[in-house]
Amino acid sequence: KGNSSGRRIGIGDIGRAGASLVVAAALAAGIAQAQERARVLPETRVTASRLGEGVTGASTTVITAEDIERSPAQTLQDLLSTQPGIQVQNLYGGVNGTNATVDLRGCGAAATPNTLVLVNGRRLNDVDLAGVDFGAIPRASIERIEITRGNSGAVLYGDGAVGGVINIVTRNGFNEKPGCRAEGALGSFRQAEASASTSQRVGDGAFSLHAGSIDSDGYRVNNELRQRSVVGEVRRSIAEGELYLNVSADTQHLGLPGARRVTTTSSQVASDRRGSSTPFDFGDKQGANLAFGGTRMIGERLELGVDAGVRHKAQQSKFFSSFGNSYADTALTTFSITPRANVAHDLFGLAGRAIAGIDFYRSLYGSDRKVNETDRPSHRYDLDQRMLALYAQDTLSIRPDTDLSIGLRVQNVAVTATDAFDASAPSSGSNLQGRPLDASETQHAFHLGLEHRVSPATTLFGRAGRSFRVPNVDERVGSAPFGTPVDFALKPQTSMDAELGLRRRWGGFGLQVSCFAMELRDEIHYDPTTFVNTNLDPTRRVGVEGAANWSVTNALRLRGSLAYTDARFREGKWRGNEVPLVSRVTGSAGVSWDIVGM
Repeated sequence: KGNSSGRRIGIGDIGRAGASLVVAAALAAGIAQAQERARVLPETRVTASRLGEGVTGASTTVITAEDIERSPAQTLQDLLSTQPGIQVQNLYGGVNGTNATVDLRGCGAAATPNTLVLVNGRRLNDVDLAGVDFGAIPRASIERIEITRGNSGAVLYGDGAVGGVINIVTRNGFNEKPGCRAEGALGSFRQAEASASTSQRVGDGAFSLHAGSIDSDGYRVNNELRQRSVVGEVRRSIAEGELYLNVSADTQHLGLPGARRVTTTSSQVASDRRGSSTPFDFGDKQGANLAFGGTRMIGERLELGVDAGVRHKAQQSKFFSSFGNSYADTALTTFSITPRANVAHDLFGLAGRAIAGIDFYRSLYGSDRKVNETDRPSHRYDLDQRMLALYAQDTLSIRPDTDLSIGLRVQNVAVTATDAFDASAPSSGSNLQGRPLDASETQHAFHLGLEHRVSPATTLFGRAGRSFRVPNVDERVGSAPFGTPVDFALKPQTSMDAELGLRRRWGGFGLQVSCFAMELRDEIHYDPTTFVNTNLDPTRRVGVEGAANWSVTNALRLRGSLAYTDARFREGKWRGNEVPLVSRVTGSAGVSWDIVGM
């Protein structure tokens, strides 16, 4: 069993502390309302994100709806790859960017669990390794994308925010013009895309609906994609607040072509560019999500909010190889509730804004491992993960031109895991029953940020912080060497990072430059030589990122970005070696021109 060091903090301790925090926030709001002195508050705004306009001291980028419309990028991953510090890996032929990995700040092969993706401020990352499928999010449904680099979002959102946070804010009936829209596209390899959306307001309410479809045979043999997605939302204004209900669903079939087919010639690329060594492997997915919640203003300074939801995902995959067939049938359901309070206040004579809340997530995972679909499972893995966290972050105007942000998060993760082994069932994997796990681990994250406005056009910013990542269920299942039983045990990963930067605007020209250093311990990694997940020796990332944009005229805009990232092992047998799959230099440039004025 895993234990945290020192006094063990349990879910009950955090729950009692959380109740005290909410009460304290309400009392603080009352005191704040009684103080009538005018103060300059930090320039933050609570939106569909706990980030507001961004985390003080962090490198932040907002991709607006106008930017999305102007971009020639065909997928969200293509759009994100134009931003400094973001690298994209695609292992499935690039069909609509399906299952592509978005990497912030050089996490390499482990980018998926180290980049936290949100939709309207709610976690989209599941507790498995499947990652977020950006292709299942209809592009027409997006209002803007908020990118916060480094671990500055760890206090507000928890584990996994190591490389950064990507928050996708969707359109709704209140923030878009009423109307309907339909689009279609045809391409090579029998690619066909279609999307439709509508948005309407009715009295105090509004609704929006977005649907998308894509079919493609793909360039490779067994590279087909069949995908459907739909997102619907209803909102209603109430006295001093708002209520919402969001429902989404998606289905996907994806062929997995693997390596190119082995040929008798010396050049497989020249002889069989489209070939596949796995012409029958596939992965299927069916997902459904329900989220609801609302906000309410109490007086002029306190906003209370709560979000709740349930997310279900079923996956089936089949692999054929010379070592034997394997079939996995997996279901993952996550329940969540996240109450929070936002308050404007005066603290020791300093104006500020604070956010505090509780996050509770429970994930239930079940996976049958078989040789063929009709066989009895040789292994049935069941995991129950419960996460409860208490967090608070305050931003103070310590001077009219300077903001200071301080935040702390304490998070407890309790995991139970079992393996039901059937020795009489056909098996292509381990013939040993895994050892059960019953463990509890408490981790913390902190953030300290500072921004100083040298002039209305120039801002200096800097921060330091700590974050963490707990092992996901797929990593736990694969954490035993061949010939030994799975024990589901891995250490949590931790990171410390710091950053300094500059924002500057000269008329229509804007520039942001930052440099960073990040040190990771117990980084979780899949070792292809032993076929197990393990904790790596300490690693380090250092780099510089820059982005510029220039509105030459109202119709002509230029943009560019450049980033340098050096990711290396700093201890152990690989000391000095580079972390795989991390490009040292990345960059992009673009231009948009409104040829005809509207």
